[in-house]
Amino acid sequence: MKKAVLIITIILNIVSASNFKIKDKQIIAKVPEASGICYSTIRDSLFIANDEGKIYEISKKGKILRDKKIGNYDLEGVACDNDKGVLLFAVEKDDAVLVVSQKRLKIKKKISIKRKFKGIKVLKKDKKHGLEAITIVDGKIFLSNQSFNKYPKEDSSVVFQIDNIKGKKAKIVKIINHGYFDIAALTYHNKMLYMISDDKNLLITYNLKENRTINKIVLPKFAQEGICFDNFGMLYIADDNGRILKFNPDTSF
Repeated sequence: MKKAVLIITIILNIVSASNFKIKDKQIIAKVPEASGICYSTIRDSLFIANDEGKIYEISKKGKILRDKKIGNYDLEGVACDNDKGVLLFAVEKDDAVLVVSQKRLKIKKKISIKRKFKGIKVLKKDKKHGLEAITIVDGKIFLSNQSFNKYPKEDSSVVFQIDNIKGKKAKIVKIINHGYFDIAALTYHNKMLYMISDDKNLLITYNLKENRTINKIVLPKFAQEGICFDNFGMLYIADDNGRILKFNPDTSF
């Protein structure tokens, strides 16, 4: 019976991946070193993080509405906090979250993250990598960590939750060992966490309540660095090679 269930599960995973075809894929904008993307319900637009400390705001059709350099920050992910009207950026080498006004694109504060959980040092990193993606899950902030050092993959590529961004420092309160490597993008949509493994070109649907993978979809090969959905369920991916791609998926997310 167990073998039969395993075989069915494998078949379903293969079918879900092979049947996924992207309809009407568009390159809607070209943004240099796009490393993160999120959708603002406040402005009905997309905000994009750039590796060189620049923010771009574009329309859903790809028109660049604004761009502003906010400093010498390695911005590696962005989340739209639409309840507070701010953007949350994951700053890779600083191990920090940058809070920026959506309206003025002005920095409000910088929060340092302690790489400890229950008194033990976690989130191992190498010299070139660190925080890679950020998203908001029902008001809670989740980030991913990236490292290519000689650690077990589950230790160097976890997703974790921080307590809050009220002060100048944040603590890790939860770690998710999802079992994948090189999580370069995160977003939360329809009660599911979506992760992109850039290393494997996978779009992963993860159920946080059940702590398990629901689905895996093989993506075309490119440098996926950010992901989000808009109010109509359209999928956007930021490509580190300088493109913003818009997908009309023919499968239910």
